[in-house]
Amino acid sequence: MEKKQQFQKAVDYLREHTRSIPDYPKPGIIFRDLTTVFQDEEGMGLVLDLMSERLIDSSGERIYDKLVGIESRGFILAGGLSGRLGGGIIMARKPGKLPSEKRRVDYTLEYGTDAIEMHTDAINAGERIVVIDDLLATGGTANAACRLVEMLGGRIEKVLFLVELPELHGRQFLGDFAVDAIFDFAGH
Repeated sequence: MEKKQQFQKAVDYLREHTRSIPDYPKPGIIFRDLTTVFQDEEGMGLVLDLMSERLIDSSGERIYDKLVGIESRGFILAGGLSGRLGGGIIMARKPGKLPSEKRRVDYTLEYGTDAIEMHTDAINAGERIVVIDDLLATGGTANAACRLVEMLGGRIEKVLFLVELPELHGRQFLGDFAVDAIFDFAGH
């Protein structure tokens, strides 16, 4: 019971330190701003502790070879997790940001359309990949990143988020991928 209580205390802390902005970026949306968690030393430590636990198997080994951080807050999380657990980091970036040969996937998101790219040499065939982002909303960005990983020969082990907005059903859009989130927020 001790571990469960510690987990709940950590999640409560993170919820309290997440800024909620109503009607942003459009009316009816509650934007969950995690920058307030990232800038808080205790909050960021809790984030990395909780997410790290989800990336280790029962024998204490990490479940991945590389982490894909989705632009931009996914970069923060992937970097911190790589620093703690090891493994390479791949950046899934918005168009026009990567300088070398790349692949692209277009996708629909909650407020419109976008695209995401990765370098073609970022993944070796068969590498175990965990896709990381801060928030799961509709799942469009994460789905595009997973499709890129598979195009490049990687094997998705997990798609890991700090926060999930369950009312937007993003988990369903990610199909058969193993989706994990540390905590959720009701509403969108």
